[in-house]
Amino acid sequence: MKRLAYLISATLLFCFAQTSARAQSRMPDSFGKWKSAGVIVELGRTDALSGDVRKEAGETGVEGRRYQRGAKEIVVVSEQFGDPSGAYEAYTALLSTKLNPSTVAPLTAAGNDQLIALVGNRVVTVSHISSATDADLKMLLDKLQQGSDRSPLPPIRSYLPDEDMVQGSQRYALGPAGFDAALESLEESKFSAITPEIGFAKGAEAMLAGYHLGNGKAEHLVLLYYPTPQIAEQQLKHIQPILAANPELRTATVERRNSLLSLVLSPASAESAASLRENIKYGISVTWNEGSHTITDPPWLLMVKNIFTGTLVFCGITIVLGIAFGGVRVLTKRFFPGKVFDRTTDREVLQLGLSGKRIDPTDFY
Repeated sequence: MKRLAYLISATLLFCFAQTSARAQSRMPDSFGKWKSAGVIVELGRTDALSGDVRKEAGETGVEGRRYQRGAKEIVVVSEQFGDPSGAYEAYTALLSTKLNPSTVAPLTAAGNDQLIALVGNRVVTVSHISSATDADLKMLLDKLQQGSDRSPLPPIRSYLPDEDMVQGSQRYALGPAGFDAALESLEESKFSAITPEIGFAKGAEAMLAGYHLGNGKAEHLVLLYYPTPQIAEQQLKHIQPILAANPELRTATVERRNSLLSLVLSPASAESAASLRENIKYGISVTWNEGSHTITDPPWLLMVKNIFTGTLVFCGITIVLGIAFGGVRVLTKRFFPGKVFDRTTDREVLQLGLSGKRIDPTDFY
């Protein structure tokens, strides 16, 4: 009996574990003609995303599955983060200049038979994409999108100039780990001296990218966005002394525009740095929408018509009321003479007594 009870308990526990695993799984069992071929238990981390960056980005879980369609197979790994901002930091950290923008969906990059995609608060990596079509991959991403956080991405990503940008060099950082990793990927690690002075603890966000100079070289732009202009000014005063004190960093220039700081790392010239700053798509505009209304005068013929119509209606109402009032009075006097109107016995007339003749009330009728 004990063995039977133990066997039953183990079976129930196994079933519960399987049910719980299915409930927690956020990856589809199938999409299109592709069917799941099993969950990947051990996921190797061979990418360039370090553990510190994953922790800073707020990774909450990772799962992988194999999908098969006949003899073809793809491997899908989904990393989930606390919000889309953290996922965007991880996504940009995985980009490289060897990857090309993909036409499967926005915020996707492909290369080396692999697709990297940002899907809400998830970073999805699909391997062996040559076995699938773009329609299959889009169907998969649409399935994953259904259970993802669809909050807006950080607006700072749209401030970068588009002209001459080195595709795959974009980096977003929420903290010092992501910022240092971004500098290393851009081969600008010497500027890590300013990392403690950026003020990530005060809500700062960073966006970095490289730009072609036309001679085979590139210069790098760093955007730092702060919650208020006051914080931006405070951190500007912390960053400037660091750049001035280090001979290797003196060529970098930093300027503030409202809540945004812009740094051009190792610029080719002051003119190229100024030109790059001019293309930053960031501006402040104050608008005041006052209440307004449009007055439209009707045609004058319609106005004359309405005046005549209103006058005739008013005259008609007065005639009807006059006839009604007079008719009631005449009928009352005819059928009830001296009882309602013309009651001479109940009427009194005040007299001044200027003459001796007494006024007869019946003279008034």
